[in-house]
Amino acid sequence: MEQQETAILIASLTLIGLIIIIIFLFLIFQKRKNDLLFEQREAEKKYESEIAETQIEIREETLRNISWELHDNIGQLLTLAKIQANIAQDEPNKLPEVIDTISKSLTELRALSKLMNPDAIKNLTLKEAILLEVERFNRLQFIEATLIANDEMKIIDKKVEIIIFRILQEFFSNTIKHSKASKLNISIDYQLEKMIINARDNGIGFSAITSQVNTGIGLTNMKSRAKLINADISLLSKENQGTTITLTYFYKKENEPII
Repeated sequence: MEQQETAILIASLTLIGLIIIIIFLFLIFQKRKNDLLFEQREAEKKYESEIAETQIEIREETLRNISWELHDNIGQLLTLAKIQANIAQDEPNKLPEVIDTISKSLTELRALSKLMNPDAIKNLTLKEAILLEVERFNRLQFIEATLIANDEMKIIDKKVEIIIFRILQEFFSNTIKHSKASKLNISIDYQLEKMIINARDNGIGFSAITSQVNTGIGLTNMKSRAKLINADISLLSKENQGTTITLTYFYKKENEPII
């Protein structure tokens, strides 16, 4: 009888111990689950914050470009047209020059109107947005720029495109301001599983000092943004041999979150 009671007691204690262990494991699981959910929410907040900040930066850059073109480009053309018109009053043979200058001004205004229309910019694909930048560089003779791209094979999330465009915009800006390059070649290769964007200038490049490369063109900032969309980014630069940036983005599976 005693042995039977002992056996029952041991079995009861074992059962209680198992229940305690199960409850303990369940609590650990719940805590881990809650931690993961919290981390995911924080990551989503960070991602959305970065998207908002990037959109603001693109908008500010666009407004700066519009302001510059209105003042230094179109403004100069219209001033020239006014001077030519005054001359043409005494020399009618100069009238075609006035017409030509006014025509150039209208062409510049039409091109600028694309940037001034927020709905048009919002609906642009990544390729179209880059092409608009290339056309602007060539039109204003900042640099001889080209874009080569194959047919788009995959629709990319609009938020991802915003991040990628801003990364490239930073590179373009540094190329024009600091590289002393005369050419900028951009290629977009849409492959089955990934997209590879390559941009290369023929400028002065950077020295082999790593810190100079990192701080000189904001590579750290570009990499942090690329990380948000799980993209790979690399930058190669040699003194007097130009600078190349390569961004590789692997397409997301259907319904797979970006972060």
